This record gives sequence, C-alpha cells and structure tokens, in this order.
Amino acid sequence: MGTIKLKNIRVYAYHGCLVEEGKIGSDYRVDLSVKADLSKSAQTDDLADTVDYVHLNLIVKQEMAIRSKLLEQVAKRILDRILIEIPIVKLAKVEVSKINPPIGGNVAMVTIEMLKKRKDL
Repeated sequence: MGTIKLKNIRVYAYHGCLVEEGKIGSDYRVDLSVKADLSKSAQTDDLADTVDYVHLNLIVKQEMAIRSKLLEQVAKRILDRILIEIPIVKLAKVEVSKINPPIGGNVAMVTIEMLKKRKDL
C-alpha cells in the first residue's frame, strides 16, 4: 500500500451560505491524499498501473467549480468521484479550506476534512 498526496491545490470558487459569497467568490485550498496498492506501478513504471495525479487534480477543479453552500458537500463530491473513477484507490482523504473566511474575525482559513473508504474492503 502506498500514498499519493496533492498539497495546496489553489482554486477560486463561489461556495458559502451568504449570497455575496456566490457573487464575489473566494480563495480555497484543497489537500488530497489517496491510498492504493502502488507495488505494480513500481515494477512496471507504467502510468496505467497507478493513480494519475493529473486525474485527481482535474476532479478537484471540476467539483470546486460547482457552487455549494457547505464545504462538506464539495468534499463529499470529490471523494465520491475519486472512488468511482479510480478503482485502484482504496481510501481517500480530502481537506477543503476557505482562505480568509467572512466570519467576523481575523481567521486565516477554515478547513473541513473528510475521509472515505472503498466499501468492498
């Protein structure tokens, strides 16, 4: 088993419960970690035998582009797509952070973290 991580994926998106957030948008950070059996790709040196991190990045960008009120909804969609589209992945963890959230204080970011395992484990 091995781990592939994508750190600090920067996205501009329009999530939030406030109407203004849907119009103005905000900066977001996404961190992603997936666990998979990487032993075959380590032997074959073939992209088809591993988790393509370009595919992971594309999933994140596409799901972040769909407006949601809650970051939990965005994270769930990201996790669901990873497990559906990349069969080698056994477990995925995503952190979605809103940079400078409008919460009436000096807060650098707010982060939600979610984890999902493949059901057939």
